[in-house]
Amino acid sequence: MKLDKKKDLAVRTLNVGRARILFNTSRLDEIKEAITKQDIRDLLKSKAIMIKEITGKRKQTKNKRRRAGSIKKKVNTRKRDYMIITRKLRAYIFELKKHGTINPEEYWKLRKEIRARQFKSKAHMKERIQGIISERENNK
Repeated sequence: MKLDKKKDLAVRTLNVGRARILFNTSRLDEIKEAITKQDIRDLLKSKAIMIKEITGKRKQTKNKRRRAGSIKKKVNTRKRDYMIITRKLRAYIFELKKHGTINPEEYWKLRKEIRARQFKSKAHMKERIQGIISERENNK
């Protein structure tokens, strides 16, 4: 017995998927006689037509991977350190040259030493400058 048209009518009436509609096999005669949407609704109330529960897909969760222990990545700050010390030292020797404390040749020599990372700090460079100045005065 083909009840495809009745199933299609039930799908449109009940707004469910075709696979979810079940007909009660003992009451197929009543279902066959149903021709209106209201007939289908009445059959649903009288349990001649049943609707299956939704079978959903199981949601998959992605495995979270984390670093073992409490390892912290070391950030490389060499360039930033170099930039900070170089700018500070260059600005200082520029001021010394502008005030006439050191002459242009000494200025360029110090700039080359800064570029070569000869000085650890401004205090370290000041010692070197004092040495240059005292050496210059001793030669006069």
